[in-house]
Amino acid sequence: MTQITATPTKWRMLFSVAFLLLACGSFLLLGNWQVKRLSWKQDLIARVEAGQQAPAVPVPVRSQWPAIDVEHYEYRKVCADGLMLHEQETLVQASTRLGSGSWVLTPLHSPDGSFILINRGFVDVAHRVPESRSASQPPIPVHVCGLLRLPEPRGAVLRRNDPTNGRWYSRDVMAIAATRGLPVVDVAPYFIDADAHQNTGGWPVGGLTILKFYNGHLLNAIIWYTLALASVVGIVVLIRYERALAEPTHNRAISDVQK
Repeated sequence: MTQITATPTKWRMLFSVAFLLLACGSFLLLGNWQVKRLSWKQDLIARVEAGQQAPAVPVPVRSQWPAIDVEHYEYRKVCADGLMLHEQETLVQASTRLGSGSWVLTPLHSPDGSFILINRGFVDVAHRVPESRSASQPPIPVHVCGLLRLPEPRGAVLRRNDPTNGRWYSRDVMAIAATRGLPVVDVAPYFIDADAHQNTGGWPVGGLTILKFYNGHLLNAIIWYTLALASVVGIVVLIRYERALAEPTHNRAISDVQK
């Protein structure tokens, strides 16, 4: 009797099937992740649109700080009153439709003793120095309106904030407040992106908050699920091909036994 053993071709086929199974599982996980991101992006867009249509409201007071979350507060139109502490401003790296430059973040000292970090807007390299925009820094109480935003801790994707050397890549409210010597317990756990009507002299330029978000997650999910389906089809084709190759050998083996 002729003994039938696994040939190198069959081992390659088994390896290929295992690889395609792994790929299929990976594609399914990526597709599921894109579906979750799609839900998150749709919620974000709906929240921003609702915030734009709603009237401005006073900023959350101290008693409301513990309840502040993304779903109910971020991108809400708010207004605050107080005195800008321009001597304690912080520049945070920014990239906007006006080019590369910095956000100007300035503490607002509110009448109740709390501090709110205000993103007054964007400045280019020529206006980084406060003296170049002194007209927009009057030493009087102001009324500021804009969008409530939640902090951006730790830094950018590839760069960590470096408070010691004054290099900031994200709007980390508490870290900036601590660096500026503000009592952290009195600092609001959010910042305000000021609108475009705040600054005389044109700098900083407010109202540059990105309010339109690209939503390609559905297309990405379809692509990943299509690749998963293609992997399954590849497995079926490989198995049928291997069976077609093995069929003559199997028939010859039976013929040898009969002889």
